[in-house]
Amino acid sequence: MSDGPNDPLDTKLIRRLAAILTDTGLSEIEVEQNGLKIRVARNLVAGPQTYAVAAPTPAAAPAEAPAKAAEAAPAAQVAGEQVKSPMVGTVYLSPQPGAPIFVKVGDKVSAGQTLMIIEAMKTMNPIPAAKAGVVRAILVKDGDPVEFGEPLAIVE
Repeated sequence: MSDGPNDPLDTKLIRRLAAILTDTGLSEIEVEQNGLKIRVARNLVAGPQTYAVAAPTPAAAPAEAPAKAAEAAPAAQVAGEQVKSPMVGTVYLSPQPGAPIFVKVGDKVSAGQTLMIIEAMKTMNPIPAAKAGVVRAILVKDGDPVEFGEPLAIVE
């Protein structure tokens, strides 16, 4: 790849997109610019990862919504920086069923250390600590569905 005058590929853009993948923990990113579509993806497979699929549960009763709101309130009282979900998916606290969890409350973590993973479209995406610190709260349970921007943990 070159950045010559006749080369339609912008390698600087590709490098910036790759850096975004690394910084955010995303598995792929795609942009379109001047009719040229560029997709940058990375392979996140660290070994065999198998997960049991939870059996469907009956529809939740309306009273469950206030209970979830009550759970979120104590999280706001915990000091530290929230680690938020960068995507919609299913969160797993360990690398595979039966394995020890990545971190627990009270653990010291380093910047970039995997706190949990989110499965999205059959891809396991590690969720790293943005900074070094101590895990003050884990706000999700293993197998929980998560939304984009949902708080997952608090690191102080």
